[in-house]
Amino acid sequence: MINGSVERLTGYRRRVLDDELDELTSALAAVAIEGPKAVGKTATASQRAVTVYQLDDPERRAIAEADLDRLLDAPPPILIDEWQYVQPVWDKVRRAVDRGAEPGRFLLTGSASPKNTGAHSGGERIVSLRMRPLSLAERWPGAPTVSLAQLLSGARPVVDGQTDRGVADYTEEIVRSGFPGIRPLQGRPLRAQLDTYLRRIVDRDFAELGYAIRNPDTLRRWMSAYAAATATTTSFERIRNAAIGDSEPPPAKSTVQPYREVLERLFVLDEIPGWRPTHNRLSRLAVPPKHHLADPALAAVLLGASAGALLDGESPGPVIPRDGTLLGALFESLVTQSVRVYAQAVEASVRHLRTQGGGHEIDLIVERADGRVLAVEVKLSANARNDHVRNLNWLQAGIGNDLLDRVLITTGTEAYRRADGVAVVPAALLGP
Repeated sequence: MINGSVERLTGYRRRVLDDELDELTSALAAVAIEGPKAVGKTATASQRAVTVYQLDDPERRAIAEADLDRLLDAPPPILIDEWQYVQPVWDKVRRAVDRGAEPGRFLLTGSASPKNTGAHSGGERIVSLRMRPLSLAERWPGAPTVSLAQLLSGARPVVDGQTDRGVADYTEEIVRSGFPGIRPLQGRPLRAQLDTYLRRIVDRDFAELGYAIRNPDTLRRWMSAYAAATATTTSFERIRNAAIGDSEPPPAKSTVQPYREVLERLFVLDEIPGWRPTHNRLSRLAVPPKHHLADPALAAVLLGASAGALLDGESPGPVIPRDGTLLGALFESLVTQSVRVYAQAVEASVRHLRTQGGGHEIDLIVERADGRVLAVEVKLSANARNDHVRNLNWLQAGIGNDLLDRVLITTGTEAYRRADGVAVVPAALLGP
């Protein structure tokens, strides 16, 4: 049957997104959870659903296509899983909302954004939430001692707490991934599962979105070059050139341009845009995106980087100029993933700052709706040095009270405030 009661998953661990869903479903008739495959969208939505339609199943999809009205008449809440396989579903739900559907009636999940934006219209009726892989606060037991929401309050809260997590622990988390169903694996099974995840993208997901890959090896090499550019603002031209190296001509622009579009639609690329200050106190800011994959484990697999190799300072894969080590870049990506989860929970956006020429850079700018910001630097270091906070202090001098707080995220063991007011926070102690 295509519809029926769903048994709640035992052992489900509540996600940060659940608080957002509580608030939205209490007042809105339809909420869509979007994000890459395997992040836990179905598991989270199923906790709330009475009726489930799994449209990634060809048989159930055929039944749904034959009678779309049936999807709306089942006992609520109704979960329409992987709705993008039957795109008219979106408009059916939207019209049901227009007719006065009650709060919490529909949950939709999607692992790809349709190219036809007309089918994905009506955003004021169906609110979308992005789900990302598990944040560090969701991976590790114990409550974090430093709240991003409190740092964003502007109250300069007390910062304290201790952890025994260190560089080796963060490196292990980088390679294990934040995909709930994959991370329990270890060693070769873990690597095989992540590699299969990537192979499906190349071999199946592109085709399902209507883009035929003539040379899968070229796409894989481009993805590897992109992975090597993690946490940098490397130009897409340089990434294209690095996809092949010096031995042969790079792939044509017409070949690689669709790669980015499709990977964004699959939520596999999760770039950080450049910050444009609301109050425009800064000038000469560069706004190229900072590159990140949905999970740094995907970057590690694409580059063939094991935990041991990362800890040894190795940088396998295509050569992309970066400041620091590959491990440092992937640690920044791991922290960025968590910060984006926490920021979304309080309706804040995440950007990065870079002046033209790169004289000043700040890894993360977390911006409230009123334009005031929290500045975050990420360092693969247990100690907080003066040069680590130089750009944070430069920004405070530049924008004054519009800067709510300054944070340096480290691999250290203790959270505290420096004499200059910068909050030093080990990544394991930061939470929503």
